[in-house]
Amino acid sequence: MSLMAYAIPIEPGKTAAWRRWADELNGPRQDEFAASRERVGVRERTFLQQSPQGDLVIVTVEGDDPAAAFAKLMAGSDPFSTWFLERVKEFHGIDPAQMAKAASPVLIVDSNAVPVGAR
Repeated sequence: MSLMAYAIPIEPGKTAAWRRWADELNGPRQDEFAASRERVGVRERTFLQQSPQGDLVIVTVEGDDPAAAFAKLMAGSDPFSTWFLERVKEFHGIDPAQMAKAASPVLIVDSNAVPVGAR
């Protein structure tokens, strides 16, 4: 199992609407959300991080190949994916197609990493 995490700012003034979207994902659309992630073989978790510089979302994607799954999710065209990706653009101001082409986050520090001298 591999893990990928990324942070994405919420557009200023849109946190309340973003929270309503999250409520939809946790409520009436939860089955669709879970099925979409299951189709590509990942578990997704989303955290809201509020900061003085603005609110952002921290997303973790866990599975055999989270980067490939993320690219598939950002290119989805079924009704749920279309709805989801429109919300990504609305609340984050980012074109999901461009997100799919971006470089994957790079792991820099791992508390369980093997010390350099022990390799």
